[in-house]
Amino acid sequence: MQLGLIGLGRMGGNMAVRLIRGGHEVFVWNRSPQPVQAAAEQGAKPAATVADLVSKLDAPRAVWVMLPAGDVTENMIHQLMDLLSPGDTIIDGGNSNYKESIRRAQMVEARGFHFVDVGTSGGVWGLTEGYSLMIGGLDEPVERLRPIFETLAPAPDLGWGHVGPHGAGHFVKMVHNGIEYGMMQALAEGFEVMKRKTELDLDVAQIAELWRYGSVVRSWLLDLTANSLKDNPDLDGIKGWVADSGEGRWTVAEAIELDVPAPVITLSLLARFVSRQEESYAAKLLAAMRNQFGGHEIKRED
Repeated sequence: MQLGLIGLGRMGGNMAVRLIRGGHEVFVWNRSPQPVQAAAEQGAKPAATVADLVSKLDAPRAVWVMLPAGDVTENMIHQLMDLLSPGDTIIDGGNSNYKESIRRAQMVEARGFHFVDVGTSGGVWGLTEGYSLMIGGLDEPVERLRPIFETLAPAPDLGWGHVGPHGAGHFVKMVHNGIEYGMMQALAEGFEVMKRKTELDLDVAQIAELWRYGSVVRSWLLDLTANSLKDNPDLDGIKGWVADSGEGRWTVAEAIELDVPAPVITLSLLARFVSRQEESYAAKLLAAMRNQFGGHEIKRED
């Protein structure tokens, strides 16, 4: 099957290669030329411009946009609408907010095109392990794109699904990432407790490895934890600064809007905020208050 793929970052480039290995004809474009050349060396058909990419595809066309959420994706969708023909499909496989996907679907369909939102999980391991695909949109374009989804997924009948109407794909991916925050935080906290128990001299790398087999907490995240600890159990050279890409925030906001208590996901998000503080004004004020009411000692800065 033919597919146009725009955006060859950490995931997009590997997706192109997996599709090519699966026998698909993939036309690629990226803002910087180096990833296009790398994809071409793997069998992709390079395009000089977005218009060139569209012109190379046979109707009905399908163009997968794998770009950062927000204005970058919005601008690309508008650019594609000026180039495509009625009946063509725009796929947004990035981490867009599901409300934006619902709005974009209405905008795209008003011009006679199809819109499919695909929550895509798999990271840098997707090339070898496959991608989990959570798909939102109308039945007809989703079914027409089935060969693409079956190739990108871990297996044709595993790891992908049409989960609902427009916006559903990105909504499910948003919640997926919120859950991921909580699972990661629980693992990180547990390993810190063990690391701090110095009198037992625990080998946290060994423990991560043995938990991978038979344990109730075995998971891919634990596998990745074991990989991280194997060669660097003290995590030397790593700064404890943790970013968030937005989905955790959106999940917490949605939980509040729906009156759903989600304390684990919420606290895991807040823990990421704490990790970015060089110093905490709030912690300083807490120390000052304890000194005021109880005469507790204040630790002074050097």
